[in-house]
Parts: sequence; structure tokens; C-alpha cells
Amino acid sequence: MGVSHREWIVGRNPVAEALAARRRHYHRLWVAAGVEEKGHLVEVLQRAADLGVKIEQLPRSQLDRLGHNHQGVALEASGYPYADLADIWGRATALNQELFVLLLDLIQDPQNLGTLLRTAEAVGVHGVVIPPRRAAGMTPAVVQSSAGASEHLLIVQVNLAQAMAAFKRAGAWVVGLENTPDARPVEEVRLDGALALVVGSEGEGLRALNRRSCDLLLRLPMQGRVASLNAAVAGSVVLYLAQFARQGKTTPRR
Repeated sequence: MGVSHREWIVGRNPVAEALAARRRHYHRLWVAAGVEEKGHLVEVLQRAADLGVKIEQLPRSQLDRLGHNHQGVALEASGYPYADLADIWGRATALNQELFVLLLDLIQDPQNLGTLLRTAEAVGVHGVVIPPRRAAGMTPAVVQSSAGASEHLLIVQVNLAQAMAAFKRAGAWVVGLENTPDARPVEEVRLDGALALVVGSEGEGLRALNRRSCDLLLRLPMQGRVASLNAAVAGSVVLYLAQFARQGKTTPRR
């Protein structure tokens, strides 16, 4: 677990979710002087008080130094608590569900990563795997762009090829998302069983080794003039298609 350093989480939703998850160490909560106590801020203050977090009122200008869109609240907490692959299997087993995992191959934009994490949490993935190098990690900016959804996810930072091999051994179908001619149309791919979905980077897609490690590749249909979708949008679409399939709401053909 990454708890050796401290960082500031800003924004009412991210702070509220960080406190609700109770997975970090919390050091102090800054609240802008004069801010109206309503909505999520009421939850934030109550949760902080319940956890014994020191609450300090400060001039808004001091919070401005921490970044934009702080919404009058900032939480100093320990670093993001990364999980292990075993934790992901443990969550799937505890829920008595087929494995449902998202792997992200060198997503570098914090906003794209945050969007994918927010979708992943919404559809109920058991965990997310990101590489340890050359990709965006779990920074406060990512936590904010995920609206705090990342605080409830099990996120593992490990070599993707090794993770893909481990998921295969566990019986998961490893499916890569690629907009290439050799990829199969999504309507021909079953997404209702144990699934590890791999989404490539914004510019280059899947790296060669990870691409070859997939059981198959799928692509989304493109009816308009734009050649492809943003990685976060495309990944989010497939995650929801997988969720529908897992609930028996679609009947795609392999």
C-alpha cells in the first residue's frame, strides 16, 4: 500500500469519497473560510469529524495554491493505496462473480485515466491494472478527474503482460480493444464470462507484446466520418457493453 508520502486531494466529491472509502491515512482537512456548508460539504465535515480528522478554516487563497476546482475543501492524506492482483480475485470471489478486470496500456492523460476509472467503478469491475512506468499513476489529479471513484477501486500497478498471463491462467478471456481491420466487430464477441479488457494508449493503441497476448481483438463500429474514438470513450462503451452482457441483457455471438 502506498502510504509513505502525503498528498492533497481537492474537490468536494473526491474528498467525500476518499473519506468514505477509509483506505488512506487522513492528516487534516482544509475548508475555505466563509464557504457555505451545504451539499457534499456537509458529508465531508461529518465524515472528517467521525474519523477524528483535524479541520482547519483558512483563507480561500491558501487553498488556491493547491490547484483549481478545489470547491473550498482540501484533504491532506497518505498516498494512493495500490492493491495486489490477489485482492482483485478476492473481490470477485467474495461477490461470487465471474472475474471482470480492466487493464490500461500506457494511458498517459490524467483526464482519460480518471474517466475510465469512473466508468470502471460504475459498472462494477473487480479491479484495474496499470503499468508501473510510462503511464499516468494514481495522482491527486486522477482522483479528482474520477470524481473520487478511484478511492473505491482496487488498482494494481504491475507489468501488464504478466497480469494478462495470470488472468488467462485463472480462466479469463483477455480481449483487446483496437480499431484495426483484424479486430472482430464487438457484436461478434462474447463479453459475459470472465473478462479482462485491455485498452491501449491514446496515440499508439496496444503495444505489440500486449496485443499478441490478447485472446482476441475487438473493435467498435464507426458510422460517421471520425476514424476512431478517444481511448476513454471507447473503453467506457465496451465496459458498459460487458456489464449488459454479464446481466444477460445482450446476446452477442462469438
